[in-house]
Amino acid sequence: MAKLPTPQMLVASRPAFPDKSWLDTKPEFMPGSFCYPAKKETMELLHMPNPHEWDPAAEDWNLPENWEKILCDAFADRLEKHRSLKLFMDICVRCGACADKCHFFLGTNDPKNMPVLRAELLRSLYRRDYTMLGKILGKKVGARGWDMSVVKELFYYAYQCTECRRCSLYCPYGIDTAEITMIVRELLHEVGLGIHWIMDPVKNCSFTGNHLGIQPHSFVEIVEMLADDCETVTGIRPKTPFNKKNAEILFITPSGDVFADPGIYTFMGYLLLFHELDLDYTLSTYASEGGNFGSFTSFNMAKKLNAKMYAEAERLNVKWLLGGECGHMWRVINQYMDTYNGPAPANMEIPVSPITGTVFSNATSTKMVHIAEFTADLIYHNKLKLDPSRNDHLVTTFHDSCNPARGMGLLDEPRYVLKHVCNNFVEMPENTIREQTFCCGAGSGLNTEEIMELRMRSGMPRGNALRYVQQKDGVNHMACVCAIDRATLPPLADYWAPGVSVSGLHELVGNALVMKGEIKRTMDLRQEELPNVAEDEPEESPADAPEAQGEGR
Repeated sequence: MAKLPTPQMLVASRPAFPDKSWLDTKPEFMPGSFCYPAKKETMELLHMPNPHEWDPAAEDWNLPENWEKILCDAFADRLEKHRSLKLFMDICVRCGACADKCHFFLGTNDPKNMPVLRAELLRSLYRRDYTMLGKILGKKVGARGWDMSVVKELFYYAYQCTECRRCSLYCPYGIDTAEITMIVRELLHEVGLGIHWIMDPVKNCSFTGNHLGIQPHSFVEIVEMLADDCETVTGIRPKTPFNKKNAEILFITPSGDVFADPGIYTFMGYLLLFHELDLDYTLSTYASEGGNFGSFTSFNMAKKLNAKMYAEAERLNVKWLLGGECGHMWRVINQYMDTYNGPAPANMEIPVSPITGTVFSNATSTKMVHIAEFTADLIYHNKLKLDPSRNDHLVTTFHDSCNPARGMGLLDEPRYVLKHVCNNFVEMPENTIREQTFCCGAGSGLNTEEIMELRMRSGMPRGNALRYVQQKDGVNHMACVCAIDRATLPPLADYWAPGVSVSGLHELVGNALVMKGEIKRTMDLRQEELPNVAEDEPEESPADAPEAQGEGR
């Protein structure tokens, strides 16, 4: 982790509100305050408009000569295409209900990180060209024209928003500032302004089917190694089917689950669960990624990257899709899949659990079920033998990942599973969980090292809630159902609540699962010794038996 101030110093260093009007204050591009730009060759490979080399800290961003016309035309196009955008531009009354709901504002004390003012950055441009008062009175009514300082401001604050949508929860008019942020990022891409941490995964997914650029043969090798690790822990090597045609289920999860610690242990939990169920499923080396970084780029890019799931379901002739623990994957599926890629291929059916017979009617359209729903249903019907005492060394809390929680209402199913695989479960404060959950602080493509201090600032609300239950209830573990969270929360926990570990939900399921024919478990999936496991007494040799020693005669 980069050298950071202490949490106490970080909180104390939040600046006071500026004396000037928000329209007159401009951001300072200091190291650590902005993400690195996307590489020109990456933008070219993706056929993005106006690719070029540029430096956010430089005075000149090397924009195309007609950049203002490009942006004006692109904005007009989106206003015509998205009725919601025009509505969001018109109906805000600046009541301030959203002001203190953003984790970036709470962590930085920057007024333009209030969702209302972040949206005003774009709304001010809208007023000049699309409202009579704005055309006549200009700045007096908060209207302004396009210039380089405005472009820089849009970039600076569009990447200090994780599109978590907490602000929308409190807006009396239902304005979704995340949608506005998405549009701003689209506009910036029209003049070649993107960030590396988003565009590189998009490139990888376009060429390899996953964000990390893992080639098909490497994907197979990694999964096989994880199966070997499962055998070390349980004595059972789970099946690892790839590209199997006519399977009932195609399982798709984020590539982070097969690559990064602690996601790999979540994947091992999947493998053990499916093996124990003798599930008729397959993995795909083509659709080896459920996450969608395209949703942080543009609607068209999100649609393109999403298409591989249905394409592979059709090619392999599966009945339905089972999805792993991923945040933005589920927002895209739950909210946009019908629009982007629907209807589902004709070979697909409404998902029915082959183990319990439950019809997942909520997936009638998308044909895709979340793994937390699937596992909760198994437990509800007593189809799994579980030993929650294997997780007794953990006092666990649960982080509601923004997209599954606010985006699709997945609130009770993960908790139902957790309470059956863990004996010690504690909720964080009420106003920090469920629909009101605070973001990890680095979603929507902001999980990058160069802004680590900014990430810790934006993660302060989640960190404070975690530290509260750590001190009050002895919490030492936090579970989640998002691959990005599994990447962003460990450094956040290390900073704000040292000693708290992080895992996916199904790592804990894998620990608790009692499998037929397994060896005595002495390790968890991380191959760390389980506490309170009695050692087997050694068998007596004939020489040690009482009769052999002349006893008992």
